[in-house]
Amino acid sequence: MHVFVTGGTGHAGPYIISDLIAAGHEVTALARSDAAAAAVSALGAEVRRGSLEDLDGLKQAAAAADGVIHVAHRQDLIPTGGINAVAAAELQIMLAYGEALAGSNKPLVTSGSIGSPGWEGLGRPATEEDPPLTGGDPYSNTLRVRNVVETTVIGLAAKGVRSSVVRIPEIMHSTTDNAGFLPLLIGLAKAKGIVGYPGDGSNRWGAVHARDLATVFRLALEKGAAGRNWHAVAEGSVPYRQIAEAIGSRLNLPAVPIPPDVLMLPGYFGFLANLVKLDTPALNDITRQTLGWEPTQPGLFADLDNGHYFPADR
Repeated sequence: MHVFVTGGTGHAGPYIISDLIAAGHEVTALARSDAAAAAVSALGAEVRRGSLEDLDGLKQAAAAADGVIHVAHRQDLIPTGGINAVAAAELQIMLAYGEALAGSNKPLVTSGSIGSPGWEGLGRPATEEDPPLTGGDPYSNTLRVRNVVETTVIGLAAKGVRSSVVRIPEIMHSTTDNAGFLPLLIGLAKAKGIVGYPGDGSNRWGAVHARDLATVFRLALEKGAAGRNWHAVAEGSVPYRQIAEAIGSRLNLPAVPIPPDVLMLPGYFGFLANLVKLDTPALNDITRQTLGWEPTQPGLFADLDNGHYFPADR
């Protein structure tokens, strides 16, 4: 299969490209800069120079391919428009793919999110059959504005696109993780001298190794049904306090509860204050059974010992 991939130089992208090529697929990856072109070429992918702003170019690339995996985002919009602007741009990209792939039954696999405030009222772990957010205008909630994007992707199934969404948990870890939640939380702990957790820390997060995540994208591309969500979550119910204690033990810093009120929590966590409170356990049964996915990489706590997150010289 000839696959068009965006986001090939992000955290997940190189793992996705490598997994596709190892499985015998041909990959063409979008590259905006010379550095990005060199990086995806080194992975064995063909390079298509362009940008996410060029919707016609994206449509042409999608139409020429046998399938699309899209994991790129307009990060350049965050300083001026925030996450709402990113989501608005993403929506236009999804609609462009829909035009290019309508009636083809070609796969379109995009990234989504496990964490959702709307799921906290479920009273159970979320499954692949749960919608991205229950109730409310998704654009009014800065934590889940991409709900409309995920809903649009699923809706493309009605137009003859084998579209699906791979939901990613809060923590995607690997030896190349430089900008995810773990580096942020580790940096925060070093700056504060303690490792904070919200309240009693019983709220739960999910985690997955980037290499295992890449396999979900490939399997969804190869055999995933249209209009489905997939949960790329290897560990779906990790208490936040355990994450804090693991970081603290490796930094030799105390793990300390932070009162979850409007003053104390933002005082420690800053812009992460709302996110760290989320309690979003999730299951992966449908993904495992339907796609035949089995995580094989180190778990979260094993990966914290890989030498990358806590190098000896820092």
